[in-house]
Order: sequence, then structure tokens, then C-alpha cells
Amino acid sequence: MHTLRRLLPILVLLVSTAGCHVRGDPQPSEAARGDAAHVLDELHRLAAAADGEAYFALFEPDARYLGTDASERWTLEEFRAYAEPWFAQGRGWSYSVTERRLTVAEDGRTAWFDERLRNAKYGECRGSGVLVHGERGWRIAQYVLSLPVPNELALDLVQRIQALEASPSPAAGDGGL
Repeated sequence: MHTLRRLLPILVLLVSTAGCHVRGDPQPSEAARGDAAHVLDELHRLAAAADGEAYFALFEPDARYLGTDASERWTLEEFRAYAEPWFAQGRGWSYSVTERRLTVAEDGRTAWFDERLRNAKYGECRGSGVLVHGERGWRIAQYVLSLPVPNELALDLVQRIQALEASPSPAAGDGGL
């Protein structure tokens, strides 16, 4: 037990960095990778806190947000118009990161990521996207939220989506992230 207590901090460090890797030489600093990961952590924290002002400050002005619905390909201003009424009511959304892979380009100015997320309403989700580093530090240029579909369910789901699209008045979803 005593040995396990001494090894625990090392194991935590190894697990927390296992999904992060950088290709090529020279490698961007660990600080750059940590800073990029921090922006993603803040994205989720601020969404859950319904802090719209700080949340949207994490994005590039020309960022894109792609939601789970095929119609949800938003500019930053469109996404803000959708989300701000939720935030104004103090209603954010909570996605817990269960796994993340983050890659920083050799020049240290671009990073891309994918993360497994957990949400009370939607279950397992996936977030992916691109961050860029500029004068304001790391900012999100693109974020994609998706629902992974098991292959065994994909054909049935595709057929249900096609039927919904073909119906004269598709049922409106309840929205919300």
C-alpha cells in the first residue's frame, strides 16, 4: 500500500498525458499543449456555469460550431444568438470530458483534438475541433459536437432520419445542448 501511495502521483501524470501527443521535431512545449487543453476545459466549465461572455471569448471571431443536428452549422454570431437566451436564464449545459486526444502542430500555432464526453441528456458524445494560437493565446476556430452511433444501430437510425425528413411536418426537437 505504501508503494502504491508513492506511485499514485506518477500514475496520475501518466494517465493525464497519455492521450496527448505531438508529431515531429521540434516539439511544441508542454506548456503550449497544457494551455490549449486549458481552453477546452474552460469551454466546458463556462458552458456549465452559463457564463456566456467568458464562454464566447474562447472562440475566434470567425469560428464555426457544428452541433448534433444537421442544421446546426453556425457562425460564432449564429451560435451566440442560439445560446445566449439559455445562458440568460442561467441554464448552461454540462459535458464531462472522459478522454481527450490533443495534437499541437510543430509550429505551435495550431492544435486539433477529439474528446469523449458524457452528458446527462445525450449520454456519450464526442467533441472535436481546431484551436489556433494568436495574440490572445489559444482560441477555438472550430468545434464539432457529435453523437457516436454504434454500427449495429446506424442503418435503422439512417432510415428513421430519412423518414423524418420525408414527412410533411417534421417534429421539432426540444433544442438545448
